[in-house]
Amino acid sequence: MKILVVAAAFVALCSGNAIPTIPGDNSHYVEGESRYIWMPDGEGTPVLVDLHEPVDEALLNSRNGANNAYWLFTRRNPTSANVIVNGNANSVRSSNYNGARPLKVIVHGWNNNGNTAMNPLITSAFLAVQDCNVIVVDWRALANSNYNTAAAGVPGVGQHLGNFVNWLFGIGGGNWNQVHFVGFSLGAHVVGSAGRQVSGRASRVTGLDPAGPGWGNNNNALNRNSGQYVEAIHTDGNLLGIFNAIANADFYPNGGKNPQPGCWVSTCSHGRATELFASTVRHNHLIGRQCPNIWEAELGTCNGASFHMGNAVVSKRGNGIFALRTGSAWPF
Repeated sequence: MKILVVAAAFVALCSGNAIPTIPGDNSHYVEGESRYIWMPDGEGTPVLVDLHEPVDEALLNSRNGANNAYWLFTRRNPTSANVIVNGNANSVRSSNYNGARPLKVIVHGWNNNGNTAMNPLITSAFLAVQDCNVIVVDWRALANSNYNTAAAGVPGVGQHLGNFVNWLFGIGGGNWNQVHFVGFSLGAHVVGSAGRQVSGRASRVTGLDPAGPGWGNNNNALNRNSGQYVEAIHTDGNLLGIFNAIANADFYPNGGKNPQPGCWVSTCSHGRATELFASTVRHNHLIGRQCPNIWEAELGTCNGASFHMGNAVVSKRGNGIFALRTGSAWPF
């Protein structure tokens, strides 16, 4: 079916006169200028996206942050979620949520959902190293619409998430100094919005290759005001991800761009950020060196102070641009 959808897109585009050619890959993509880009769906299959496609306002009004689903995982239920329903106190009291434990919140990206591989990968890593609450946010109702519509809904999804955590703490207890938001791609901007909604009180916010198309000069993007400490890991800069430094600490593994080691298709580099992060949560072994500027980070020629990329330390603090090299396969 996916092959037919992509083929139909080719036929439709070729039959019009809007552009002379269809890009075969993202090698000639230029942020802010190119109309078409290939993005991975929930299974990693490249899908051609029209960045000029109109926002579906009717869908945006009917599918928004109010449709967020919140799935709780703990060491008592590491693979079978307790569903917490926003506004339903009994769903908290009957779950394994414990306000005395740290809270990790994971948010997926476009065309993904709560079952996408990054979620169990990062959830299991957190639970392996710490007795904590992990909440996976499933916002598929909006995330599975066209890219521009999903992107337009990101601020609202994040605001609802911030309000949910406020409500959760009111019912079950919690401590903002023990909160770590983690988001991938569009999800990175969701947690950025959530962090600002709660006045930057979350101890740590991590953006995994924050989405690039449409976000370069967007005030709703992940930024340093989203938490007490904000970190970004860039793996597909200037394509599917933002390349510019946007956080307190910005890491550029292998230059921060496509191709990442072991990636043979361009969409692989974008998702690599989730794998690198999960590995650092378990092993805390990837160490960056501080760079004087982003150009040296791209070249990987930095030799400044050392700083660990990723990991699960909620009290982590640091500033700067950092470069490092990784391996091509787990644990990198």
